[in-house]
Amino acid sequence: MKPSRLLLIWLALLLVVSAVLGAFQALGRALPSSLMSINWGLLLALLALAVIDAVRFRRLASPLIKRQMPGSLALGRWAEVQLEVAHEFAEPLNIDLFDHVPEGLVFEHLPLAVELQPGHVSRITYRLRPTRRGHLRFEQCEVNLPSPLGLWSGKRLIEVADQTRVYPDFARLYGGELRAVDNWLSQLGIRQRQRRGQGQEFHQLREFREGDSLRQIDWKATARQRTPIAREYEDERDQQIIFMLDCGRQMRSQDDELTHFDHALNACLLLAYVALRQGDAVGLSTFAVDPPRHVTPVKGSGQLNVLINAVYDLEPTQRPADYQAAASQLLARQKRRALVVLVTNVRDDDDQLLGAVKRLSATHRVLVASLREDALDTLRQAPVQTLPEALAYCGTVNYLNERAELHERLSAHGVPVVDVRPAELGAELVTHYLSWKKSFAL
Repeated sequence: MKPSRLLLIWLALLLVVSAVLGAFQALGRALPSSLMSINWGLLLALLALAVIDAVRFRRLASPLIKRQMPGSLALGRWAEVQLEVAHEFAEPLNIDLFDHVPEGLVFEHLPLAVELQPGHVSRITYRLRPTRRGHLRFEQCEVNLPSPLGLWSGKRLIEVADQTRVYPDFARLYGGELRAVDNWLSQLGIRQRQRRGQGQEFHQLREFREGDSLRQIDWKATARQRTPIAREYEDERDQQIIFMLDCGRQMRSQDDELTHFDHALNACLLLAYVALRQGDAVGLSTFAVDPPRHVTPVKGSGQLNVLINAVYDLEPTQRPADYQAAASQLLARQKRRALVVLVTNVRDDDDQLLGAVKRLSATHRVLVASLREDALDTLRQAPVQTLPEALAYCGTVNYLNERAELHERLSAHGVPVVDVRPAELGAELVTHYLSWKKSFAL
């Protein structure tokens, strides 16, 4: 509780009057004795009113606050939060309200000045934007209340508990690409282009044609139709995709508002969306995090929600990436051949990566997606005029050359490598996937 501006003004005014009267007395000027008495009386009356007002203020009930907010928020996207405020007083009340927003949220329009009317519920809104994923809890609202006589004001902490989840927002980062994906796929004709013949997946029954194998004859259908009926097959195109997501310290790099790990999550979810629309099964396996998380590949649009809920609260750790352990973990769980998309930040000292990828390639098809820091390209292209700049340039070029050498070694063993900036990863993964899907290369 602290004195209001009104109380301070009255105190200052009475003290000035007292100082003036005291100065006149010190100079020997004759003044009516009643003036000093009136001044002291007013000062004592003000102090008495202040004490009474403070006692009444302490007994004052706090306003009733209820928070209305979405159950989930998208990373980096603005959302509105509504606060419903009411009080039980007979007179209008002006308050200042501040919602205690948890760390990881940027807010606008706080604090809020609210005029509360008796018997009415005031609804006010403010905006917030998540800057990190995870489970966030709201605990309190802070209210600045005036006393009944307006001589004091004080802060009250009101318990208003709520919680929400912040999910990756890959749709925002890629703009309208998700809406355009269907048109894009239909133009490519991926789902319509099918190879008939001796594949694994049954397609339809049709009349027997010259050149068909006797093994294709469906004898029950032939008996019913009294004419030879053959089974037609198509190549099995429903594949399995596994994302191997590096959660180690190499993914903590940050070039913009999002870390490399956040960019990797968004890119994986974008490709998962496309693959699920193509009828493929999508799963996920993490490493360099304790405990590692694994999502078994499953088809269907509902799998995207499963993936999002499995990774929304993941954060990169300080642990180094153990590719060999990650490969052993995946090989133990994934027996069927799949496309394994290893998303990491390849460094020049990742010698164990080649051995792990070779083990995976014996069973699966592997794509290595390596994120490259924007700062490296900036340093490489910056003009060199001083010795420190020359040393930074030489170190950058040497690092990039060793990194490129590792990429070449992977390519020499038949492992494709995508080396891109984090913001470009999603488009590159989708492009590679659609290219393979269209050519039946998975």
